[in-house]
Amino acid sequence: MKKRILGNSGLETAPLAFGGNVFGWTADERMSFRLLDTFVAAGFNLIDTADTYSRFAPGNRGGESETIIGKWLKQGDRRDKVIIATKVGSEMGSNKKGLSKAYVMNAAEDSLRRLQTDYIDLYQSHRDDPNTPLDETLEAYAQLMKQGKVRAIGASNYSAERLSYALALGRRHELPRYECLQTEYNLYERGEYEETLEAVCIENGLGVLSYFSLASGFLTGKYRSAADVVNKARGDSVKKYLNERGFRILDALSQVARRLHATPPQIALAWLMARPTVTAPIATATSLPQLNELIGATKLQLDEASMKFLNQESDYRKP
Repeated sequence: MKKRILGNSGLETAPLAFGGNVFGWTADERMSFRLLDTFVAAGFNLIDTADTYSRFAPGNRGGESETIIGKWLKQGDRRDKVIIATKVGSEMGSNKKGLSKAYVMNAAEDSLRRLQTDYIDLYQSHRDDPNTPLDETLEAYAQLMKQGKVRAIGASNYSAERLSYALALGRRHELPRYECLQTEYNLYERGEYEETLEAVCIENGLGVLSYFSLASGFLTGKYRSAADVVNKARGDSVKKYLNERGFRILDALSQVARRLHATPPQIALAWLMARPTVTAPIATATSLPQLNELIGATKLQLDEASMKFLNQESDYRKP
């Protein structure tokens, strides 16, 4: 499988990343192990998680996803076969959040312990911390990289302005630079990335990892009405897509899928993979059939007519 370079990090990733937010939430440990085994056996290598996953699930405290990944890593000779990407900064409890140097250093040790590894391949600022100077955060990463505990760093949920400023500070003070941006991007959520962030990524040669690549499952086509989202784990996230534009996108996905003998989620992921600035979309699965469907997206190559049609039908400027 042809790998893609993540920014200037030297990290080579397959064109699809597995989103580990489901581990310890909608996928228990046993299923998580089976999903990871299948993913890696198929030639994929980037596993994305965060220290806070899955604190949002009832009864969880955070760290569940990293803990499961760590147990999986210890089951065999797997560490050098995968890229482990995790994040820091989101709230992990009382006074446990942000990107101050002291907090990042401590949080990194916690993540390393849960992951049962000596190093993190890609350590990402989960979201901007307006209360901490950007150079202070970069200094923390510089120290972790010098210690061999972090290979590369990335930014997640940053505005174009703050991302540009962080990159400029890195150049000015000879500090590590963010090598990639993790951002919400899919056929429905296109505006912010394409209007502001994409240019920054191009100018600075950053890799891009898209999250909510299937719009919390909406782009699979299984949510067509308010009744479909009742009592669903991602129901609240999907409601905003149940509108004329959302249904127009689903219809376009279905048309292209029928023509290419594929499924709507495969087409939605293939569209992201074909976008010139996207290194790899992040997608999740909670069963082996779901995962195999996602993997099938990497075998598709959308023709120019399909890309043009999907771009037109998902145009956020369209009334």
